[in-house]
Amino acid sequence: MNVQKNYYKIGIIALFATFTSCKMLAPVESIEKPELPVSFADSKDTINSATIKWKSFFSDKNLQSLIDTALTNNIDLQMTLQDIEIARNDVRIKKGLFLPTVSGGLAVGTEKVGRYTSTGAGDASTDITPGHTVPETLNDFSLGIRASWEVDIWKKLRNSKKAAATRYLATIEGKNFVVTNLVAEIANSYYELLSLDNQMDVIKETIQLQKNALEIVKVQKDAARVTLLAVRKYEAEVLNSESLEFDIKQQIKENENKINFLLGRYPQTIVRDKTVFESQIPIQINSGIPSQLLANRPDIKQAELELFATRCDVKAAQAEFYPSFSISGGLGFQAFKPSLLFTTPESLAYSLLGELTAPLINRNAIKAEFNKAKAYQVQAMYNYQKTILNGYVEVSNELSNIKNLEQLYALKSKEVEALNSSISISNDLFRSSKVDYFEVLMTQRDALSSKLELIEAKKREFNAVVNVYKALGGGWN
Repeated sequence: MNVQKNYYKIGIIALFATFTSCKMLAPVESIEKPELPVSFADSKDTINSATIKWKSFFSDKNLQSLIDTALTNNIDLQMTLQDIEIARNDVRIKKGLFLPTVSGGLAVGTEKVGRYTSTGAGDASTDITPGHTVPETLNDFSLGIRASWEVDIWKKLRNSKKAAATRYLATIEGKNFVVTNLVAEIANSYYELLSLDNQMDVIKETIQLQKNALEIVKVQKDAARVTLLAVRKYEAEVLNSESLEFDIKQQIKENENKINFLLGRYPQTIVRDKTVFESQIPIQINSGIPSQLLANRPDIKQAELELFATRCDVKAAQAEFYPSFSISGGLGFQAFKPSLLFTTPESLAYSLLGELTAPLINRNAIKAEFNKAKAYQVQAMYNYQKTILNGYVEVSNELSNIKNLEQLYALKSKEVEALNSSISISNDLFRSSKVDYFEVLMTQRDALSSKLELIEAKKREFNAVVNVYKALGGGWN
């Protein structure tokens, strides 16, 4: 009796040590998320362009068709959808842990024990039925079911399931973030392609202009008004412009292939209307207020869900320190002959066990798991903080970019007008021998450069609008 009392004391001390050690665990440190400014710079906007669906935001039908195809066929997006499927099944696994584990089976075996053992001696002196002792070689046939169930007292299973469900929602936001980036990348590549088409037209016009000027110089050379040097200089300028044409052709090809890759298909011509680039004006963007980023940007929502999931992980890890209570049992038929298997109540067998267990020896491993879960939570907090800060910076950069590009485009337009006018003036002056051929060459070269820069500036305007739409959290809906 004294030994049994000592066992009880040891068990009580162990359980007390378990609870007190859990209370001594350091809490997860709290990290404040960044306090967002009330507005972007001096903007008073309350309307947010991120709420506009991408089909309404991009009016170009060819671009809409490309995005539609990408949302169906893009390989990265298809891989992300499998992440969602993996997370969905993980939730099902965690749900299954709430239910009892039930298994059924049929077992057949045989056993012979030594006669000079307690079991063998007992069997030899025991009659199964009058006049029939237990056989030396004893067969064993059993048929039944077994069940076990862990009672979720400390919400360990519930927190694990909650963490899995939250991560499932996070994968959906992750998919939305992939869609946002995909839509923006296709739009930017499409406008890049349109700008290259327009650059090609400018170069072809310039080549024709230079060839016309070359013919004039040849006539001037025949009249001994210029030297062979002028002819060679003009020829070199035509060749330089023609080399630019082939460089643009290669860029067009690579850009088409990039778009086709995003669409999950092999290289083919991208259907587009290059006149749209010149006639279309970049859409006016409304930034709204910074706090709307928390609701609109999928990556911020994903980071927030991941943070909540890690909190659930910490609670589940903490519950490992507490005693667990499980119930197990079995019900079936057991006999040494198949003919006696269903002879009841003699062959009926059952068991029932309630078990309360607490970790005693391997507590360091459990503590390490808890500290690891805590570290993941702190990491998730910093990631959430970083994602919010990054979102604000991205929007701020792109809004500033749009304003500066508007000014840049306006000045470049005036520069192109001035240089276009100077080309005809320089040609007239050259014919009347008031300027030399070098000034005409430089004027044409400057005009070509400024036209290409103007197209580049407009492309950057389109890209900036697309990027701020993405930064605000638009494009996934």
